[in-house]
Amino acid sequence: MDTYELEILEQTSDYAELRLSTGGGPPRTRGIDMAAIDRLIGMVERDYSQDAFAQRVFGAPPLRELGTQLAVFLDGDERWLTPLMGRPPGVALRITTAGRLRHLPWELLASDGAYLTVSGHAPLLPVRAVGTHTALKSPVAPGNRPLRVLFMATSPEGVEPMLGYEAEEAAILAATARTTTDLVVEESGTLDGLRFLSRDYGAGHFDVLHLSGHATIKDGQPTFLTENEFGGLAYATADQIARAMAGHWPRLVFVSGCLTGSSPDAGTLPSMSESLIRAGAPAVLGWALPVGDISATEFAAELYRSLADGEPLDRAVVDARCHLYTNQRGNWHLLRLYADRSPLAPMVTPLNTKGRARLQTRPAEQEFLDPQTQRSRVAGRATFVGRRRVIQRCLRTLKQPADDHAAQALVLHGMGGLGKSSLASRLLERMPTHQRAVWYGRVDLTKFRELTTKITLPTLQQQIAATELLDNDKAPLALRLRHLLHADGPLGQTPCLFVFDDFEDGNLDERDGTHILSTDMADILPALLTAIRDTGSPSRVIITTRYRFPTPTATTITVESLETLTPVEQDKKLANLPNLRPGSPTDPEIRARAIQAAAGNPRLLDWLDRIVADATLDINDLITAIESEAHRFRENILAEKLLHSQHPDLQTMLARVNVIELPVPADTVHALHQHPNATTHITRAVQLGLLEQGTDPATQQPRYYVSDILRPLLRPLLTDDDHTDACATAARSLYQLWLVDPTSELPS
Repeated sequence: MDTYELEILEQTSDYAELRLSTGGGPPRTRGIDMAAIDRLIGMVERDYSQDAFAQRVFGAPPLRELGTQLAVFLDGDERWLTPLMGRPPGVALRITTAGRLRHLPWELLASDGAYLTVSGHAPLLPVRAVGTHTALKSPVAPGNRPLRVLFMATSPEGVEPMLGYEAEEAAILAATARTTTDLVVEESGTLDGLRFLSRDYGAGHFDVLHLSGHATIKDGQPTFLTENEFGGLAYATADQIARAMAGHWPRLVFVSGCLTGSSPDAGTLPSMSESLIRAGAPAVLGWALPVGDISATEFAAELYRSLADGEPLDRAVVDARCHLYTNQRGNWHLLRLYADRSPLAPMVTPLNTKGRARLQTRPAEQEFLDPQTQRSRVAGRATFVGRRRVIQRCLRTLKQPADDHAAQALVLHGMGGLGKSSLASRLLERMPTHQRAVWYGRVDLTKFRELTTKITLPTLQQQIAATELLDNDKAPLALRLRHLLHADGPLGQTPCLFVFDDFEDGNLDERDGTHILSTDMADILPALLTAIRDTGSPSRVIITTRYRFPTPTATTITVESLETLTPVEQDKKLANLPNLRPGSPTDPEIRARAIQAAAGNPRLLDWLDRIVADATLDINDLITAIESEAHRFRENILAEKLLHSQHPDLQTMLARVNVIELPVPADTVHALHQHPNATTHITRAVQLGLLEQGTDPATQQPRYYVSDILRPLLRPLLTDDDHTDACATAARSLYQLWLVDPTSELPS
């Protein structure tokens, strides 16, 4: 696209000057009465405010009239603008102005009843230019490789509405699937996390920084809503974001949050986007007013599709805006582009460019294949939802530097179907710097030796050396693994994640009502954990299991127990299910029964989504099928067998806790189960996955929940009087903890 320069300079209190540079001779200049500018600004404040826009539908006349007035303002009697338009492939108009004029919605420019910025053959791209008016910087050569994006979504506790950041990530990956995109996710949502990740990869590595979340104007200053280390709310100004980046700016920063492109106080103060440019970012995209999740996601997907195809940045922004307009998204004009003097050039080469690098890492979901069907057993990157706080805690465990307190292993524990394997896959995706070795089910010494076939070492010599070490039975396994992971060993400079999936299947033996390591695993796991500890290796072990087991001597394991999906997480999950999602053709009664039967269990939701699609069944048969499937699921997770093998007092405890339909503190569990062995019963039930143990994000203390999946098995254990008593006891306890005690936090 051609680039033209437009400057609007306020000369006196009642006179301004416009200068237009087209690159073909000296600038053209004309004067403007400040009274005309004041009238235009007044019109914008009246017709383009948040309240006015909320009441306006797509393509409403006031917006087009406002765009026409903006074009007349630039055109003047000399018709400056008109001759520049209509020239394919379009024009990037760099507008330099200050004060209230920078706040005008130039994206609405219209002529002859048509918006210029979404013209099909010759679109106009307004660029809010920031910085000195020297010659344009030299273009940066595009990388001969896939696009690299650093993606950070923020979702602080208590901030509503919760955004669909998972859908945004999935949409970007889907849109760029043909050319592929190296999408690295910063999961903590904190400025510290952003700082560490940008430094770890170094300046110039990423092409784009994508920040997704809520933003607002706080104390007159644009502010992005980030997270603190526990997921709570932390406000971040443009200056704080700039300090976190420490000069490691990519070619583009997209602050995808409401008002990030808006100048506060009617344009008298700079927007967050403008401030980031002044801090060193070459180009910044932001939204002028509140924008919906769907529009923001669609724009991002189309933007990165074009950038990944090798399109220039100016053309990519135009194409994404046109996509919103074509699909009648009312937010199409809210996106604003700010830039310094850098060319809006391509970031990467087209797909078939000679010598173009390819992504080396396969999707983590391909590591979790069913041995019989060879299909993935986990939720892929495009369908995984929720578990944000769990993921954050797990990543802190896995990334903790080696010291006396670092855990060598992370155990993901919980009832069947809660998504332990999917979570493990998600963690692998979030640690792209680590090689992956995944085993499913029973692992003996022979199977463990497959380690060297699961990872790829930098050189063939290292690969051979690693294989020879593992195959040398003359030395103890612990000694071989220490040499393998030593800094000078074959895996010394190749951090790995060793994953034992479905660990309870063949790796644990039941003894005296508890579970211990099997004979083979009693050799493998302690040796591996000890080797990681003794060598200070950054490699870690991830284990998914329904049952807990004792930690091997002199090693450290962190256990993260999964809970039933929260209502918000369940809504996100349902949105990915074709037959149970809102608006699906499934009968509303059937849909409601299926969702109720699933009780927030992800795997059961997947099963029932397939059942309700059976067109051969009538409503009564479908309800019966749903109930039968829920019963089969309870048998599949061994819940009925497990439950009935426990002490009657423990069963009663679960039945009484099950009257509460949300996770509760330990004090409430003890209030419901006033038994001398209550602590033992709680520990035992948690070990078996019959009682979910999570972490309260507000207090960081344990909380407990009995899944409604078990309700048909538990309700018969209580008489009506017992049930009433349990409800009353729970209500008294929670009232005391959450309402009377001022030190307690309300549930999240």
